[in-house]
Amino acid sequence: MSTYQKSQDAISALTPEQFHVTQENGTERPGTGELLNNTLPGIYVDVVSGEPLFASSAKYESGCGWPSFTKAIDSVNVNEITDNSLGMMRTEVRSSHGDSHLGHVFPDGPKDQGGLRYCINSASLRFIPRDEMANKGYEAYLDQVEDI
Repeated sequence: MSTYQKSQDAISALTPEQFHVTQENGTERPGTGELLNNTLPGIYVDVVSGEPLFASSAKYESGCGWPSFTKAIDSVNVNEITDNSLGMMRTEVRSSHGDSHLGHVFPDGPKDQGGLRYCINSASLRFIPRDEMANKGYEAYLDQVEDI
């Protein structure tokens, strides 16, 4: 099992947008994220720590303008925190080990899949294609990703 953590090297490698989103609790503009329309099988990991967050099998098109997922790939890697900013009550989603701001979770997802919509910034994620997962140390999650 890998150890996932935030490092200065990882922070230094972030683009300005990735830094703003993950370290300053920012939000990318809707419809602009590079992973929004990604339909390839694989997993999405924290761009800072590499911890696995979401599987492509849980990704769906919600129409909100950001990648949406019905559940986390491993709940131990995702923290949900009450967020009262912007004059509304929401639930912020942060990576557990990297402490990166990912987005928010809402109770308006597909009811037949648990009813949640994890609305996540592409800038907080790195995509690992299914055929690279074992080589990059994510083989434990292959059963959560659809076959090619």
